[in-house]
Amino acid sequence: MLNVAIHSSRVVLPSVITDATVICSNGKIVEILNGASCPRGFQYQEMFDAVLMPGLIDAHVHVNEPGRTEWEGIATASRAALAGGITTIIDMPLNASPVTTTVEAFNKKMASMKASGLHCNIGFWGGIVPGNANAIEPLIKAGVLGFKAFLTHSGIDEFPNANISDLEKAMSLIARHGLPLLVHAELENDLILPEQTNPQSYSQYLASRPTAWENNAIDVLIKLSAKYKCKTHIVHLSSAEALAAIKSAKTNGVPISVETAPHYIFFNAEDIPDGNTLYKCAPPIRQRQNNEQLRHALNSGLIDFVATDHSPATPGLKGIGTGNYKTAWGGIASLQYLLPATYTAMKPLEPPLTKITKWLCSSPAKLAGLQATKGMIAVGADADLMAWMPEDNYVIQAAATYHRYPIGPYIGKDVFGKVLGTWIAGKRVYDNEKGFSENEGQFIFNKEHV
Repeated sequence: MLNVAIHSSRVVLPSVITDATVICSNGKIVEILNGASCPRGFQYQEMFDAVLMPGLIDAHVHVNEPGRTEWEGIATASRAALAGGITTIIDMPLNASPVTTTVEAFNKKMASMKASGLHCNIGFWGGIVPGNANAIEPLIKAGVLGFKAFLTHSGIDEFPNANISDLEKAMSLIARHGLPLLVHAELENDLILPEQTNPQSYSQYLASRPTAWENNAIDVLIKLSAKYKCKTHIVHLSSAEALAAIKSAKTNGVPISVETAPHYIFFNAEDIPDGNTLYKCAPPIRQRQNNEQLRHALNSGLIDFVATDHSPATPGLKGIGTGNYKTAWGGIASLQYLLPATYTAMKPLEPPLTKITKWLCSSPAKLAGLQATKGMIAVGADADLMAWMPEDNYVIQAAATYHRYPIGPYIGKDVFGKVLGTWIAGKRVYDNEKGFSENEGQFIFNKEHV
């Protein structure tokens, strides 16, 4: 049985930051003592003035296993997660092959990941596609934490977008079990779009996916969520124009929540060069004024949390060398940089560390139904922890990036917030000076898992 006592002068508890020692035994937090202390029989670990927080939870990750591990894979993804202070990731259903829309495909995914090596904890979202309503309840029994649907083409032909009828069938079933439905909220309309005459033009790519698509989709989802009383979660919000509708829905008791991604608050369209497809994502990164509104909405609590939408691809698929925004894969590799990107983007608003913990720990835990054991430092919670120095300023280097391909728009950027260590079930699995202790991750399932 592993018994450890981890001390820091800045331990982030749910409502206070304090000098404390977190006592961990058998994978759980069993006591929190004032100041530096070590009970007999416990291994003492001193983190001095590093911030000790719950392990981060990234609720939006594309691992791509099985079938597309040349894009990423669980071995590299979970190692990058640990280096970023992330102890739990929730995997999306579409970039694996087969896509996770049946129990058979779900079982294949878990078998492949187990064989490859789980370095962090991982849970799963099931997929909603046309015609798979009969698979929803079997997937719930198999353990998925909720479901994901697209209202526009997903980029993966095997994962077609759902229509309104598909969503209505799904929501009535999902609501019975109290699980969330996550939706990529872009819904094409009759808006006449300007022609993309220059495939290397970022401004033309941006215009090809207007805010109206997001606003339209979110309006539809609010109505459906209210009708079916289904927990509905808007993923990677990029349109600030939709904030008013989201605020109204929440005020009126509609069970809707929303995340944004670090790239929507860290980068701005005005600064993105033509031909640099590393910035391509969908929805696209929008203008500075729009993104400033997103930052304030996150700070106010209107946006619930931040998740990376880590969606890596091979350098060839990302269009490196071609600069073609029309054909490049739309996704940003960012798993390792959830914390520094978010913290650096929000730093001018001076959020307290308790807010950072809410955005990156407790709120994503709540979406996934894990709030009883994860996302907080409290007696009885899992001993999943991370330590970091908010004051440390550095430039992100490719050589220190553990994604399968150390490419992306964050490479070379100046950020604040260096991760020093990560613990799973009380065991230190990442030390920024000594490296990793691997294969300590576990699968995470919902309460109905059989």
